[in-house]
Amino acid sequence: MTGASRGIGRATAERLARDGHDVAITYSSDADGAATTLKAIESHGRRGISLQTDVRDVASVNSAFEQIEEALGPIAVLVNNAGVRHDGLALRLSDEDWSDTLDANLTGAFNCSRAALRGMVRARWGRIVMVSSVAGMHGNPGQAAYGASKAGMIGLARTLAKEYARKNVTVNAVAPGPVATAMTEGLVDKIAEAVPLGRPGTVDEVAAAVGFLASDDAAYVTGVVLPVDGGMTA
Repeated sequence: MTGASRGIGRATAERLARDGHDVAITYSSDADGAATTLKAIESHGRRGISLQTDVRDVASVNSAFEQIEEALGPIAVLVNNAGVRHDGLALRLSDEDWSDTLDANLTGAFNCSRAALRGMVRARWGRIVMVSSVAGMHGNPGQAAYGASKAGMIGLARTLAKEYARKNVTVNAVAPGPVATAMTEGLVDKIAEAVPLGRPGTVDEVAAAVGFLASDDAAYVTGVVLPVDGGMTA
């Protein structure tokens, strides 16, 4: 579980633990938040490990996955949640913000998926879930980088789904709408005005969708995008 120090990541890590999984989490800088998530995992009687990892860097990802397998065994489920958001109209968006968003959100998901797939293919079983966004399904003004990265995650999920279906590895995406998290602070209430259900989503509602896609109940579901958006994409 990448990007699990808070928000959707923490809720999903705890959901997976409740569902019976030992859970490894990665974080970029929030060590205290990751420690809180780890305690939540262990409170459900599951083993956990927390590692500071730069998902943009292949060596950092490979090192983390090696440590995870040593501590907890083969990786059966991967949730790609790590990400950043840099907003701004395209003409004002800096090269650095564009690159940072694509590298963290999309390249990071690819790096982690590739690392996890090696073991999943050997085991002939696996689940990969991308935490994308409705911004990757339809455009939002001021979110060129974020929307492009999240759309890329959807394309990556669909491609990997077709490449590894015969190995019994499913790859799907969830696309949350406005959800109250630290990343969406100051933005979520305004966006929620366009939600047919009339409210933002919760991190637990997104975690439930991820939990389903990671479960045996979703064994025949692959290459799909599951919106968790209160009807925004209806």
